[in-house]
Amino acid sequence: MVYDIRPLANGLRTDHPVPGLPFVDDSHLPLDDGPDAIEAVGRNKSEGMWGRCDTSHAGGWLAFTTDPIAHHLGWAIRHHPEHGRTVLLLRDEDTASLHTYWSGAPLLFRAGGYWWDGHTWYRPGQIWDPVTEDYARHKARATATVHAADMLDGHAHPDRAHLQKVATFDPATAKPENWIDDLTRWAQHHQRQVDPLPLDRCVVDLASPELAGDRLLGVPEMAALGGITASTLRGYISRGENDIPLPQATVGGRAQWSRPVAEDWAEARRRSAEGLKEAMTAGDRHHLAPGAAQIRDRLSETFFRYLWKRPDIRKRWALRHRNEPSVREVADQLAFDVADSLRQIIPTDALGPTIRHAVLEDFTTSLRTAERRGGELKGFDLILSLPLAKMLGWFIQHFPTSAQWYLGEIMSEADRQLGIPAQVSGEALRRSAITDGELDAQTSKEFFSRLVPREPES
Repeated sequence: MVYDIRPLANGLRTDHPVPGLPFVDDSHLPLDDGPDAIEAVGRNKSEGMWGRCDTSHAGGWLAFTTDPIAHHLGWAIRHHPEHGRTVLLLRDEDTASLHTYWSGAPLLFRAGGYWWDGHTWYRPGQIWDPVTEDYARHKARATATVHAADMLDGHAHPDRAHLQKVATFDPATAKPENWIDDLTRWAQHHQRQVDPLPLDRCVVDLASPELAGDRLLGVPEMAALGGITASTLRGYISRGENDIPLPQATVGGRAQWSRPVAEDWAEARRRSAEGLKEAMTAGDRHHLAPGAAQIRDRLSETFFRYLWKRPDIRKRWALRHRNEPSVREVADQLAFDVADSLRQIIPTDALGPTIRHAVLEDFTTSLRTAERRGGELKGFDLILSLPLAKMLGWFIQHFPTSAQWYLGEIMSEADRQLGIPAQVSGEALRRSAITDGELDAQTSKEFFSRLVPREPES
């Protein structure tokens, strides 16, 4: 999502002007020479300058560069073979972020993050979809694309427009007095270019009922949807926290959002890690998740019985017994009680089978890889993923007897189902537990010597 990225100006050679923004002369950029030339303007030129270009799977290319004259500014360009190009001037530190957002389907952004893919308008992406590993796409309702030709009515005064120079550009004072004058001057320049994109295809804005002024929500309504106070929301906005979407409009200095955008933000907030934690810890005095709260309550009762119900321990509250050895003895006993209760905290009867299934899946993947290479499986071809190897090492160190049982099952099933001898699978497990599972060599030797069958005698 395009959080807090606000373009400062349109490049004069853009095909899709952003409403309300001034136009800046971009004639010093090699826009017509392709993405490599744009990247070369800033890449490795001097300290504080950079540039990059990439192709887009949605078609065309994108590039950005630090401005060679004003290094605190940068240019971002998105080019599509059918829909033309967007040229924007931004703060130099924002160009790489916009470049990332542009690498996907969006061709341009309007109205605080609404985006267009060349055919359809979508709302700002806020709700993460773990399946597609991208933000969910929600189409805006009943949209109409506003093109430059729709806005040029012949009553503007292009002679009053002012074309900014990047060397003297000041975003604080560059806001046009009458943007239609500037748009008309841009259109005149646009038409003089070689093979210009027709004005009835130059996208300026979108119109939609959900963006109508009387339907927009202010801070109080937005906060209510998110279940927070207006002052909390204002604090989030001022500090740049909690991924508050850009407003769709600012009226009298006050931000306003469309209801669908506000509802998506509330839903994203509900689905966030913070929202999930808030839901799962509701009602607990320490804001602990249910499982953690159960552990706390059980250990609290255990500790209370040990410290208060036993006369031999309770007497140590007397002043003469408050010395370091006595306190250390009590602390050691409490620590032992925690360590000894690990099986009540971690369900080894579920963890063991989970590790077994994961290891056999990794072994199967290793076999398929060996088959694709056309060779036989070798011991070093059996590889466990790093997280699984770490889990294996942890399991052995904390629950060695359970690990012995379940790793024995792994070697048995690897032999019967996959045709991997127990000595080969056992060595692979040992190697992974040491290399990636942080199991020391001596512990590994003691454990696996009691697990892996001996080689059959010849």
